[in-house]
Amino acid sequence: MDKITENYEKIKAQIAPYNPTIIAVTKYFDESQIIKYYDLGLRNFGENRVKDALNKIEKLPENIRKNSKFHLIGHLQENKVKLAVGNFDLIHSVDSVKLAEAIDKEAKKKNIVQNILIQINNAREEQKTGFAPEEVKSAFEQILRLDSVKILGIMNMAPIDSSEEELHYLFANIKQIYDDLKSEFGVELKQISMGMSRDFKIALEEGATMIRLGRILFE
Repeated sequence: MDKITENYEKIKAQIAPYNPTIIAVTKYFDESQIIKYYDLGLRNFGENRVKDALNKIEKLPENIRKNSKFHLIGHLQENKVKLAVGNFDLIHSVDSVKLAEAIDKEAKKKNIVQNILIQINNAREEQKTGFAPEEVKSAFEQILRLDSVKILGIMNMAPIDSSEEELHYLFANIKQIYDDLKSEFGVELKQISMGMSRDFKIALEEGATMIRLGRILFE
Protein backbone atom coordinates (compact mmCIF):
# COMPACT_ATOMS: atom_id res chain seq x y z
CA MET A 1 0.00 0.00 0.00
CA ASP A 2 1.48 3.37 -0.96
CA LYS A 3 1.68 6.29 1.49
CA ILE A 4 -1.27 8.21 0.06
CA THR A 5 -3.55 5.17 0.21
CA GLU A 6 -2.35 4.44 3.73
CA ASN A 7 -3.07 8.03 4.84
CA TYR A 8 -6.55 7.90 3.36
CA GLU A 9 -7.41 4.55 4.92
CA LYS A 10 -6.33 5.82 8.35
CA ILE A 11 -8.42 8.96 8.05
CA LYS A 12 -11.47 7.06 6.78
CA ALA A 13 -11.30 4.85 9.88
CA GLN A 14 -11.09 7.90 12.18
CA ILE A 15 -14.01 9.77 10.62
CA ALA A 16 -16.30 6.78 10.01
CA PRO A 17 -18.70 7.50 12.91
CA TYR A 18 -19.31 11.06 11.62
CA ASN A 19 -19.44 10.65 7.83
CA PRO A 20 -18.27 14.19 6.96
CA THR A 21 -17.29 15.49 3.54
CA ILE A 22 -13.50 15.48 3.22
CA ILE A 23 -12.14 18.42 1.28
CA ALA A 24 -8.62 17.60 0.11
CA VAL A 25 -6.67 20.86 0.30
CA THR A 26 -4.23 20.91 -2.60
CA LYS A 27 -2.52 24.23 -1.86
CA TYR A 28 0.98 22.70 -1.81
CA PHE A 29 0.32 19.86 -4.24
CA ASP A 30 -0.11 19.58 -7.99
CA GLU A 31 -2.80 18.02 -10.16
CA SER A 32 -1.12 14.59 -10.05
CA GLN A 33 -2.01 14.38 -6.34
CA ILE A 34 -5.61 15.35 -7.09
CA ILE A 35 -5.77 12.51 -9.61
CA LYS A 36 -4.41 10.04 -7.03
CA TYR A 37 -7.06 10.99 -4.48
CA TYR A 38 -9.78 11.02 -7.12
CA ASP A 39 -8.82 7.44 -7.95
CA LEU A 40 -9.18 6.57 -4.25
CA GLY A 41 -12.71 8.00 -4.21
CA LEU A 42 -12.38 11.63 -3.09
CA ARG A 43 -14.49 14.10 -5.04
CA ASN A 44 -14.03 17.40 -3.15
CA PHE A 45 -10.90 19.51 -3.57
CA GLY A 46 -10.04 22.83 -1.95
CA GLU A 47 -7.68 25.65 -2.86
CA ASN A 48 -6.68 28.87 -1.12
CA ARG A 49 -5.98 30.97 -4.20
CA VAL A 50 -8.27 31.45 -7.17
CA LYS A 51 -5.66 31.49 -9.95
CA ASP A 52 -3.71 28.53 -8.54
CA ALA A 53 -6.93 26.53 -8.38
CA LEU A 54 -8.01 27.36 -11.91
CA ASN A 55 -4.57 26.47 -13.28
CA LYS A 56 -4.75 23.04 -11.62
CA ILE A 57 -8.36 22.43 -12.63
CA GLU A 58 -7.54 23.21 -16.28
CA LYS A 59 -4.84 20.51 -16.27
CA LEU A 60 -7.13 17.79 -14.93
CA PRO A 61 -8.70 15.17 -17.22
CA GLU A 62 -12.22 16.12 -18.26
CA ASN A 63 -13.89 13.25 -16.38
CA ILE A 64 -12.28 14.43 -13.11
CA ARG A 65 -13.29 18.04 -13.73
CA LYS A 66 -16.86 16.97 -14.44
CA ASN A 67 -17.24 14.62 -11.49
CA SER A 68 -15.46 16.63 -8.78
CA LYS A 69 -16.45 19.61 -6.67
CA PHE A 70 -14.02 22.46 -6.20
CA HIS A 71 -13.99 24.63 -3.08
CA LEU A 72 -12.42 28.04 -2.53
CA ILE A 73 -11.33 27.99 1.10
CA GLY A 74 -8.94 30.95 1.23
CA HIS A 75 -9.69 34.66 1.51
CA LEU A 76 -11.37 35.99 -1.62
CA GLN A 77 -10.36 39.47 -2.71
CA GLU A 78 -13.02 41.49 -4.49
CA ASN A 79 -10.84 41.84 -7.58
CA LYS A 80 -10.88 38.03 -7.96
CA VAL A 81 -14.67 37.65 -7.66
CA LYS A 82 -15.18 37.57 -11.44
CA LEU A 83 -12.76 34.63 -11.71
CA ALA A 84 -14.16 32.77 -8.69
CA VAL A 85 -17.90 32.91 -9.35
CA GLY A 86 -19.09 29.92 -11.33
CA ASN A 87 -15.72 28.16 -11.17
CA PHE A 88 -16.12 26.93 -7.59
CA ASP A 89 -18.98 24.79 -6.35
CA LEU A 90 -18.67 26.41 -2.94
CA ILE A 91 -16.94 29.57 -1.70
CA HIS A 92 -16.21 28.99 2.00
CA SER A 93 -14.74 32.33 2.92
CA VAL A 94 -17.40 35.02 2.58
CA ASP A 95 -16.29 37.41 5.29
CA SER A 96 -18.22 40.62 4.56
CA VAL A 97 -21.59 41.75 3.24
CA LYS A 98 -19.73 43.77 0.61
CA LEU A 99 -18.02 40.62 -0.71
CA ALA A 100 -21.33 38.74 -0.77
CA GLU A 101 -22.87 41.59 -2.77
CA ALA A 102 -19.99 41.49 -5.26
CA ILE A 103 -20.44 37.72 -5.64
CA ASP A 104 -24.19 38.20 -6.11
CA LYS A 105 -23.65 40.85 -8.79
CA GLU A 106 -21.23 38.63 -10.74
CA ALA A 107 -23.48 35.56 -10.38
CA LYS A 108 -26.39 37.58 -11.79
CA LYS A 109 -24.29 38.48 -14.82
CA LYS A 110 -23.52 34.80 -15.35
CA ASN A 111 -27.13 33.81 -14.69
CA ILE A 112 -26.20 31.36 -11.93
CA VAL A 113 -26.64 31.02 -8.18
CA GLN A 114 -23.32 30.80 -6.33
CA ASN A 115 -23.18 28.62 -3.20
CA ILE A 116 -21.36 30.22 -0.26
CA LEU A 117 -20.52 29.77 3.40
CA ILE A 118 -20.31 32.61 5.91
CA GLN A 119 -16.91 32.77 7.61
CA ILE A 120 -16.96 33.38 11.37
CA ASN A 121 -13.92 34.51 13.32
CA ASN A 122 -15.09 33.63 16.82
CA ALA A 123 -11.55 33.62 18.21
CA ARG A 124 -11.30 37.26 17.08
CA GLU A 125 -7.88 36.78 15.52
CA GLU A 126 -6.68 40.05 14.04
CA GLN A 127 -4.80 38.36 11.19
CA LYS A 128 -7.88 36.44 10.05
CA THR A 129 -11.00 37.72 8.37
CA GLY A 130 -14.56 36.71 9.19
CA PHE A 131 -17.54 37.99 11.12
CA ALA A 132 -17.37 38.37 14.88
CA PRO A 133 -20.15 36.36 16.56
CA GLU A 134 -22.17 39.48 17.39
CA GLU A 135 -22.11 40.58 13.71
CA VAL A 136 -23.29 37.31 12.22
CA LYS A 137 -27.07 37.67 12.48
CA SER A 138 -27.20 41.13 10.94
CA ALA A 139 -24.86 40.10 8.10
CA PHE A 140 -26.73 36.83 7.55
CA GLU A 141 -30.03 38.71 7.23
CA GLN A 142 -28.57 41.08 4.62
CA ILE A 143 -26.93 38.30 2.60
CA LEU A 144 -30.13 36.21 2.67
CA ARG A 145 -31.83 38.96 0.64
CA LEU A 146 -29.44 38.50 -2.27
CA ASP A 147 -31.01 36.52 -5.13
CA SER A 148 -27.93 35.02 -6.74
CA VAL A 149 -26.09 33.64 -3.73
CA LYS A 150 -27.22 30.70 -1.63
CA ILE A 151 -25.93 30.33 1.92
CA LEU A 152 -25.30 26.63 2.61
CA GLY A 153 -23.86 27.13 6.09
CA ILE A 154 -20.90 28.57 7.97
CA MET A 155 -17.12 28.19 8.08
CA ASN A 156 -14.48 28.61 10.77
CA MET A 157 -10.71 28.37 11.24
CA ALA A 158 -9.47 27.91 14.79
CA PRO A 159 -6.17 29.45 15.95
CA ILE A 160 -3.24 27.10 15.38
CA ASP A 161 -2.04 27.44 18.98
CA SER A 162 -5.40 26.56 20.62
CA SER A 163 -5.45 23.95 23.37
CA GLU A 164 -7.87 21.02 23.11
CA GLU A 165 -10.13 22.73 25.62
CA GLU A 166 -10.16 25.94 23.60
CA LEU A 167 -10.87 24.03 20.39
CA HIS A 168 -13.85 22.30 21.95
CA TYR A 169 -15.17 25.67 23.14
CA LEU A 170 -14.64 27.45 19.79
CA PHE A 171 -16.10 24.66 17.65
CA ALA A 172 -19.08 24.17 19.98
CA ASN A 173 -19.70 27.92 19.74
CA ILE A 174 -19.74 27.70 15.92
CA LYS A 175 -22.30 24.88 16.10
CA GLN A 176 -24.43 27.01 18.44
CA ILE A 177 -24.31 29.95 16.01
CA TYR A 178 -25.31 27.57 13.20
CA ASP A 179 -28.28 26.26 15.21
CA ASP A 180 -29.33 29.80 16.18
CA LEU A 181 -29.28 30.97 12.53
CA LYS A 182 -31.40 28.03 11.42
CA SER A 183 -33.88 28.62 14.20
CA GLU A 184 -34.11 32.42 13.96
CA PHE A 185 -34.31 32.68 10.16
CA GLY A 186 -36.16 29.44 9.46
CA VAL A 187 -33.67 28.44 6.77
CA GLU A 188 -32.28 25.06 5.86
CA LEU A 189 -28.52 25.17 6.36
CA LYS A 190 -26.52 22.01 5.70
CA GLN A 191 -22.84 22.67 6.20
CA ILE A 192 -20.42 23.51 8.97
CA SER A 193 -16.93 23.68 7.48
CA MET A 194 -14.44 23.49 10.33
CA GLY A 195 -11.47 21.37 11.28
CA MET A 196 -8.16 20.89 9.54
CA SER A 197 -5.34 18.35 9.75
CA ARG A 198 -4.44 19.02 13.37
CA ASP A 199 -7.90 19.54 14.87
CA PHE A 200 -10.44 17.73 12.65
CA LYS A 201 -11.28 15.08 15.28
CA ILE A 202 -12.41 17.74 17.77
CA ALA A 203 -14.29 19.61 15.02
CA LEU A 204 -16.20 16.42 14.19
CA GLU A 205 -17.07 15.83 17.83
CA GLU A 206 -18.55 19.35 17.90
CA GLY A 207 -20.62 19.06 14.72
CA ALA A 208 -18.48 19.68 11.61
CA THR A 209 -19.99 18.37 8.37
CA MET A 210 -16.97 19.32 6.22
CA ILE A 211 -13.32 18.99 7.19
CA ARG A 212 -10.47 20.55 5.21
CA LEU A 213 -7.45 18.26 5.15
CA GLY A 214 -4.11 18.97 3.50
CA ARG A 215 -0.90 17.88 5.17
CA ILE A 216 -2.37 14.77 6.81
CA LEU A 217 -3.54 13.44 3.43
CA PHE A 218 -0.51 14.26 1.35
CA GLU A 219 2.50 13.94 3.67
